[in-house]
Amino acid sequence: MIEYNKYILDNGLTVVTHEAWDTPMATVNVMYNVGARDEEPSRTGFAHLFEHLMFGGTERVPDFDAVVSGLGGENNAFTNNDYTNYYITLPAEGLSTALALEADRMESLALNAKALAVQQRVVTEEYNQRYMNRPYGDVWMLLRPLCFKVHPYRWATIGADIRHVSEATLADVQAFHSRFYRPDNAILAVAAPMESEAMAVAVEQAWGARRIEGREQTPCYAREREYPQEPVQTAERRMTVRRQVPSTAVYMAWPMGDRFSGRFHACDLVSDVLGNGPSSRVYNNIVRLGQLVTEADVYITGEAGPGLMVMSAKVQPGVEPARVEDALRAEARRLAEDGLEGKELEKVQNKFESNFVFSQYRAADRALSLCHYTWLGDTGLANSEPETYRRVTPEEVQRAAQEVFVDERENVLVVESSEEQ
Repeated sequence: MIEYNKYILDNGLTVVTHEAWDTPMATVNVMYNVGARDEEPSRTGFAHLFEHLMFGGTERVPDFDAVVSGLGGENNAFTNNDYTNYYITLPAEGLSTALALEADRMESLALNAKALAVQQRVVTEEYNQRYMNRPYGDVWMLLRPLCFKVHPYRWATIGADIRHVSEATLADVQAFHSRFYRPDNAILAVAAPMESEAMAVAVEQAWGARRIEGREQTPCYAREREYPQEPVQTAERRMTVRRQVPSTAVYMAWPMGDRFSGRFHACDLVSDVLGNGPSSRVYNNIVRLGQLVTEADVYITGEAGPGLMVMSAKVQPGVEPARVEDALRAEARRLAEDGLEGKELEKVQNKFESNFVFSQYRAADRALSLCHYTWLGDTGLANSEPETYRRVTPEEVQRAAQEVFVDERENVLVVESSEEQ
């Protein structure tokens, strides 16, 4: 159970504090409500670019990393389609400094031509190394636009075209920072071995803002903005590409509802029944036999907006990809048509709860969890999410499979290996 206090400052910053007495370390986690879905189609990759720019320093603190490491701490960040997250973990006596650092770069980030040029080169090199020169690195750059035609989930966080980043102007990035890097567009979670009131005082000092008394309700950041609605897919889509990869790979994806559709948890359990671990159906009925594939996986993308159910596999040499597609499709249809027993569902529910508990073992993980669920609109889910999964019935899992695995909504990407030819 994560005990927490939540409130809003008069500048709009949502704050969640957690007394973490099991560690000598403090974590400051800041989640900004901006991800790849908030970019303009002609200016993609900016959310990820800012993940890099935010470490460039300010006039007050030119070397952000040096201050954190000098206090015996570490810091990092990540960007996804929905939001951008930053954290600092350091000995608890450095909490005030960590808060001051985050407040300073939120307000006074050093955005100049030199800093922009440096990070443009860094991001371009990352694009080349991680996406273009790595086996299967460009899969999501191909699969997303195959599955989405209107919604901004159609591009990956690195961007739809790296030239959007490399050709960005200083005015472009300054406008992006002004729009999204504001207190009222952010959630701050603090986890430290001290009383909540002491953490609250430190937060108010860093941001120069006061708590709004009696203001406990916070916005659902995940649903704060409207995005273009993806039309219902009415015909199968396919793409085949050839790459220098070790083996041919098959990716099959079906659209599913968003995080708030009422089907999210059932769909997540569908993916677990089919592909989570060596006791799953796909592993036992396809992978273990060793005739068609060397490995396979089933998962959901998990965004707040319209997500995807994905089945993927690496094909055995000499096997036609179509045979693998048929095998994966057959497992999906069997679940949709025949359903499952309660014991099979209970197994994956137990596994989810176990993973959930372990994911909150460290205080830093708890801080991230508090930010994430606050962003979703219900901080309490940081404690009650497993109960939601427990309430899903076998009938609901089967119904979710029936609604997702529809032939005309299937998207298939085949990455053929040029090395096998």
